[in-house]
Amino acid sequence: MAGIAPFQVMSILARARALEAAGRDIVHMEIGEPDFPTPEPIVAAGQAALAAGRTKYTPASGLPDLRQAIAGYYASRFGVTVSPDRVLVTPGASGALQLILGCLVNPGQQVLMPDPAYPCNRHIVRLFGGEAVALAGEVAQGFAPNPEKVAAAWTPATRALMLASPANPTGACLAPDALAAHYATTRRLGGALVVDEIYQGLEYDHPPHTALALGSQDLFVVNSFSKFFGMTGWRVGWLIAPGAWSGVLDRLAQNIFLAAPTVSQYAALAAFAPESLAIMEQRRQAFAQRRACLKKGLVELGLHIVGEPAGAFYIYADCSALSDDSAGLAADLLERAGVAVTPGLDFGDRQGARYLRFAYTTDEASLQEGLARMGRFFRAGA
Repeated sequence: MAGIAPFQVMSILARARALEAAGRDIVHMEIGEPDFPTPEPIVAAGQAALAAGRTKYTPASGLPDLRQAIAGYYASRFGVTVSPDRVLVTPGASGALQLILGCLVNPGQQVLMPDPAYPCNRHIVRLFGGEAVALAGEVAQGFAPNPEKVAAAWTPATRALMLASPANPTGACLAPDALAAHYATTRRLGGALVVDEIYQGLEYDHPPHTALALGSQDLFVVNSFSKFFGMTGWRVGWLIAPGAWSGVLDRLAQNIFLAAPTVSQYAALAAFAPESLAIMEQRRQAFAQRRACLKKGLVELGLHIVGEPAGAFYIYADCSALSDDSAGLAADLLERAGVAVTPGLDFGDRQGARYLRFAYTTDEASLQEGLARMGRFFRAGA
């Protein structure tokens, strides 16, 4: 437990809430949670499930109808055939990652991942006695390591490579050819490729795609109803596993969490309905407008945006022209300017002190206000 660092963004959020309780007005650009409410068709489906008394346990792998619906979503949106037997429904994407890493990693084994990356990934590896090995990413490739760097870091103890597209904290997306190259590398080296796609659907410069389009039957893909579908607190995600792993993953799910929340699974069935998807497309367009607003404003403030934040709802900005201590700068912005942002140290050890993550999970007017406050802060000689 001493080796599991706290998630700094949650501490920042708690401090921001305390300041608000004391009467301060805070612009929130720290938390990776959409500000939009869950789409009404999904809420209505959850309410109907409650009214019908659908509150019993489901199978550990999830409602059969939901597993079928997820497989159908890959077929209709991406033209990819996935057997429902390969789909496991989990308590959020975090539950999916616990299952995958619990099955892949023995004590002392290693999992490679980019730096920066979502911080909980390395801690879940640690939970199962493994070692997370952080690889410095190529800035020009959205901070993802190239296959040559992966191969150079691979050892007999390495079990897997974890990647994310779109990625947190950078918003970067991996092109299909880049995913294919990583998949070929991990196969050649005898390991597994795990691809986190929980921000899939929130892409702005190209249509969304999936690693499953590689035609492979032996990689792991993680997804969630939290981000694109707006169901963060419902705690329901899923994973697509190689067919041979379905039984052991189901067995581990029975022992770790038994099943994902039943009402949430029934609600999620409505996420793929045409009316729900139409709402989510409107929201994706709103996120795209926010991204443009925030990018322009941050550059004007003197921050440098590295790479292209083509997805998710984050901008990872180099603040070194303004400060060499992103954690201190984030604290000052919160206390003195009333703007909550996340320091790069939350996402890795390499150069985290020179980066801030900005989440455009608030309305455009609030983003403009936050930019104005930061402008006054920097002009005052922060």
